Amino acid sequence: MAIATPYSEKTDEQKAITEMVRQFADEQIIPNAEHYDHEDEFPEPIVEQMKELGLFGVTIPEEYGGMGLDLATYALIVEELSRGWISISGVVNTHFIGSYLLMKFGTEEQKQYFLPKMATGEIRAAFSLSEPEVGSDVQGIKATAKKGEDGNWELNGQKMWITNCSASAVAVVWAQTDEGVRGFVVPKGTPGFTTQDIHKKLSLRASITSELLLDDVRLPGDAVLPDVTGLRGPLSCLNEARYGIFWGALGAARTCYETALEYAQARQQFGAPIAAFQLTQEKLANMAVELAKGQLLALHFGRMKDQGRLAPEHVSIAKLNSTREALEICRSARTVLGGNGISYEFPIMRHMANLESVLTYEGTPEMHTLVIGQALTGHSAFRS
Repeated sequence: MAIATPYSEKTDEQKAITEMVRQFADEQIIPNAEHYDHEDEFPEPIVEQMKELGLFGVTIPEEYGGMGLDLATYALIVEELSRGWISISGVVNTHFIGSYLLMKFGTEEQKQYFLPKMATGEIRAAFSLSEPEVGSDVQGIKATAKKGEDGNWELNGQKMWITNCSASAVAVVWAQTDEGVRGFVVPKGTPGFTTQDIHKKLSLRASITSELLLDDVRLPGDAVLPDVTGLRGPLSCLNEARYGIFWGALGAARTCYETALEYAQARQQFGAPIAAFQLTQEKLANMAVELAKGQLLALHFGRMKDQGRLAPEHVSIAKLNSTREALEICRSARTVLGGNGISYEFPIMRHMANLESVLTYEGTPEMHTLVIGQALTGHSAFRS
């Protein structure tokens, strides 16, 4: 239904690419998501097919073997993947952060070695920032990296809630140094680098989430990302990640809206489809309006980002709006389905549970509210 999907705002290339990803989601992701989610199993066969489609290299420049697509197109791909299952889009989005870091801050040698393999999905990347006692307050990172007299580095510390970590061939690890926070490219298998997957989750169940332990991890001097020091590096990465996240939330919301619309047309009560009742139509209308607003806002911000005009507060506006409204759309859609809405037969509760994680990762609603507040008032409320 056109009211909920502003296709008129897409280019012909974007329409063709999103149609391809939509077909993949319809044929491969949606029919299998329930199984993997219920079994708490990583969907490796789906990921292998994503490699064949080139989805791990959509933003990597062509000179390094990627597609070199703009960020607005990347975001539309994320939306289609999330429409099927947001855990799948998380696999791509985390990988995207790793490739972004290397493209923006890495040496040419690092780019030549890692990016072609990342473009094909031969290796996947993890972004390692959060710690057991450090979430929103990223300047409180406790992991350390000390440089020896020989010019090499030694990393120690603990990271937590790291997506893709145990499944990735390389992790970008952020640690405190004498110069401030620095990023380090750490290949999996480096002595002292160990991961432990986190289980018994009630959200993002099939997404690999790990604890990372760094115990005297020794790295060569050129393992550090040379072109960034301080919080600018990790914060710029978070802004990149959030861009994919707010599109992913909209994709999940879109599925819930479409499910509710289809169900309301078929479900009969009091001698008529419930779609004919005014209160049901109000729910559907509100869902469609919020979804269209969120998509148009996200698409506009995507174009601003490609033009270099997107500020951090713009990202916070979109992330706060899309996650908050996506959850409300899912909850409203669940009420349209009544008791059927909590069944695995329909995707709504799976999307709703996953969105509870999306609401708080890469910046809680409170943090984004304060980013917007600071932009409006000029006063920082992050520290007393």
